[in-house]
Amino acid sequence: MSASHDAAHSDHGGGLKLYFAVFGALLVGTWLTVWVADHDFGVWNTPIALAIACTKAGLVLLYFMHVRWSSRVVWMAAAIGFVFLVILLAFTVSDYSTREWLEIYSAPLKGR
Repeated sequence: MSASHDAAHSDHGGGLKLYFAVFGALLVGTWLTVWVADHDFGVWNTPIALAIACTKAGLVLLYFMHVRWSSRVVWMAAAIGFVFLVILLAFTVSDYSTREWLEIYSAPLKGR
């Protein structure tokens, strides 16, 4: 690689020690996900698993995808992607939670 390319990426702080710390946190998160899956928290199983998954995704996004050291434009693009993900999940949840309102869906659901 050229010297200018190396100089452009020299501000990606942390180094190898930081990457191993993030990797360790991801391993702990994976273990925690498996542990949560083995225990019954009632209706909280899914929110707990999603919180762990979002934390792990945030670590990957910030450190392994170098968003933490990127410009504001990259931060904006990541934020816009997150906003659209939230919008899509909101539409999915609203569709799923209101299916019982329609009579064609309520008959099969009552048999459960």
